Amino acid sequence: MSRIIRTEANRILSQAVEYHGFVFLQGCVAKTLSKDVKGQTEEVLAQIDQLLETHGTDKTRLLSAQIWLKDIRDREAMNELWSAWLPNGGAPARACVEANMADPRVLVEIMITACK
Repeated sequence: MSRIIRTEANRILSQAVEYHGFVFLQGCVAKTLSKDVKGQTEEVLAQIDQLLETHGTDKTRLLSAQIWLKDIRDREAMNELWSAWLPNGGAPARACVEANMADPRVLVEIMITACK
């Protein structure tokens, strides 16, 4: 039976789950919620980089992304940072939608699936 590795697991979620060479990240949100959408996006992308590194992979191995924005009108600002962060030719399959967030100060949440 293959081993499942859970990072920073608590009773409701894990920051990441690794199984059969796939790495599934939690929905990542900024820790500094006073920032605008660009500031929050920068924090989220750095958090994703760190979680992927913890599991021995990186953003060149992205498979899919789900992005939730509090206000879809922030899509262009978020995409500016997202596009600069992505490796050349390495865009994952992606969805980006507007959503009510659990905390109204959260402007962006990103969930990634990658492989090793």
